[in-house]
Amino acid sequence: MTNKLKATLQGIRLAGISNSLKTVSYTRFRDKLDARFPHPKAPSEPQSIGKLVTASAIPGGAKFQFESCTLITRFLAPDFVFMAWDKAEMTPSYAVIKTDWPILKLALERTSDGWELKSDVLKLSVSDDGLLQFYDSANRLLRSEEAPLKYGNAWVHRATLPTEACIYGLGERSSELNLRPGKYRCWNKDAGSYSPGTDPMYIPMPVYYCLQESGGYLAFYDNTYEATFTLDDHAAARFEGGPLRYYLAFGSPPPAIQRFTELTGRAPLPPRWSLGYQQSRWGYNTEAEMRRVFKGYKEHRLPLSVLYLDIDYLVGCRVFTPDKTRYPALAEFAAELENSGIHLASISDAGVKLDPGWDIYSDGLEKDVYCKDPDGKILTGVVWPGWTVFPDFTDPRVREWWGSLHTRLFENGISGLWHDMNEPTLFTASGDMTMPLCTRHNLDGAGGDHRQAHNVFGLLMNRAGYEACRRYRPNRRPFILARSGWVGMQRYCWTWTGDIETSWAALRMSVAQILGMALCGMPYGGSDTGGFSGHPSTELYLRWFQLDSFMPVFRTHCAFYLPKRDPWEFGPEALGIMRAQLELRYKLMPYWYTLAWTASRTGAPLVRPIFWDESQNTALWEVYDEFLAGDAFLVAPVVKEGARRRTAILPKGSWYDFWNDKAIAGGAQEVELEAPLDRLPLLVRAGSVVPMVEDGILTLHVYNTVRGGSCGGVLYSDEGDGYGEHRVDTFRLQETGAAGYDLLWTSEGDYRWPYKETKIQAHGFGTAEVRLKKM
Repeated sequence: MTNKLKATLQGIRLAGISNSLKTVSYTRFRDKLDARFPHPKAPSEPQSIGKLVTASAIPGGAKFQFESCTLITRFLAPDFVFMAWDKAEMTPSYAVIKTDWPILKLALERTSDGWELKSDVLKLSVSDDGLLQFYDSANRLLRSEEAPLKYGNAWVHRATLPTEACIYGLGERSSELNLRPGKYRCWNKDAGSYSPGTDPMYIPMPVYYCLQESGGYLAFYDNTYEATFTLDDHAAARFEGGPLRYYLAFGSPPPAIQRFTELTGRAPLPPRWSLGYQQSRWGYNTEAEMRRVFKGYKEHRLPLSVLYLDIDYLVGCRVFTPDKTRYPALAEFAAELENSGIHLASISDAGVKLDPGWDIYSDGLEKDVYCKDPDGKILTGVVWPGWTVFPDFTDPRVREWWGSLHTRLFENGISGLWHDMNEPTLFTASGDMTMPLCTRHNLDGAGGDHRQAHNVFGLLMNRAGYEACRRYRPNRRPFILARSGWVGMQRYCWTWTGDIETSWAALRMSVAQILGMALCGMPYGGSDTGGFSGHPSTELYLRWFQLDSFMPVFRTHCAFYLPKRDPWEFGPEALGIMRAQLELRYKLMPYWYTLAWTASRTGAPLVRPIFWDESQNTALWEVYDEFLAGDAFLVAPVVKEGARRRTAILPKGSWYDFWNDKAIAGGAQEVELEAPLDRLPLLVRAGSVVPMVEDGILTLHVYNTVRGGSCGGVLYSDEGDGYGEHRVDTFRLQETGAAGYDLLWTSEGDYRWPYKETKIQAHGFGTAEVRLKKM
């Protein structure tokens, strides 16, 4: 059986025969409509920008006039540059929220073959034929761009890549961490039950980070149209429409991500409970079934923070409409869960069932909120409810209407939102699973078609949900898990890797996927533990569970046709291993919460590639089956079947084996780590202070460093939700001679100290005493 036939049969199985027949009808309608309203075909020959004619200084930058095109460049910071061709402007966009940057003093000078524009740390050379080159203060070439080519409405932009350069990011990708060589499409797509190599994915983004021997930089193209990135000798970007405007942040990953998220926004601090374990399944058909799961977690002494309601809980997949027959006491059940520290999250798909007898559909019809075709007719497509219409989330009036519907969820005790199918996905028999490209959208008053709106449709649904949470639950922090979005989605939601297949290859790939998203400003990611589309062996599930226990999103989910995936379904031995891993996650909650607070302030992701702090070390550039969890931990998950040990490559410094305190030297050397089935290979950086809590007692685990090295840590605390007082506690180790060491403790903020007792556990100090000293 061919892969295409398998996919077709799987689609019929999931959607049902009735919807499958409707899908054929919709596909024909879509194709005929797009044929009537075609997009202008791009010419085969490009338009050249011509020669440079004049250059002139403007506040914070310069204007370069070519024969047939204008380049505007502005230094937003000494190491951060905005570039715009052909009258594009720096304006607020769906991604960019900060346009007010200080005006820098720059030097614009004529050279023998062009001009140079200089800040304190960066030089831009513009040649008479349109070659652009960026140099650092040591005159090392950081980036070289060819003059752009314009094919009608389409742009092609190419930057030369040195042989050693690695490229990361471009949003969510089902590949290794280094994307080069490769060709990638930026067009949000329901990837289905995907495997390594599938392209495109749910959240492509025109953002990449380049590492090369001369230094690193992040490039972001602020353009929502479909794009193709080809990475070979060049990083070539082709956009099918829209402006050619882009931002370049030069430097190692931490400052580059800090600049980028200053531009596009940072993830707000989430409720603390969202960092706990989350249980989901497509197939919880009744409240009784969910109560069974809830009871199972209590009986097996397993911590749990979130339970999810999938489309099963709705009346015929009608959004915002719980089935009172199958969920007769939803609000009471939600309250019972919350009293046990568990929060209920519910799914919302990006469509409304076409049902004249249903109040939500009728209200939307009356308020004129649905997407229309060029003839002015409401667009109908096929999704889970059958014939469906789609709110135009690019219209602020529609976002407010959609937000108002969330009161129906909040009244039922829903604490979290889950956005699905928001690429947007429509069932089709062939071609792209989305709306006709000629579909009209408001685009916040600018107007346009689906070519421009497609990639931001999910982003704006996420925005509508987030703003609803802030409006109707003002004293609670929003929690939204979304399958699709675009640049800047971190301002509104978290994400996961969608319907990933169940395989060892997919387990390994999931690490690269989440790290790649992290380098695009998205600090909260995870995958369906065990994979979505197949039932894992006990070994595969345990290894996936161990890995995900050190991911920001720690959630089990799977398809309805698979066996149950509750932890106790895998037998008593596996249950014991998972219980210990869950308990470790909750003991480390102060650490994870502090990482979340740091992300909200600096944009630094919670999990990071191992070159994060050592990007000049080429030995680390292509390692993608290890990662850093914050500053303290290096996680080396087991991603091969049957493995009971694995090699890992370590960044510089000294490390400790978390399980036995064995000291291990780093420095990009390979080490071999023990990995029995009940153990996740886990190292702690020397010099770390790791907070862990159990039964209200906080233990500060202090890991000694080499003489002269620094040792310390930070702990953020607040109520865990809402917008009240907080505190930040800082710890710094100081040697006191023969008397041992003092861990100096300073505090700021008015929130009370939340722990009933505070202890120190010293690692690597021998017989020396370590004392806690409040300053």
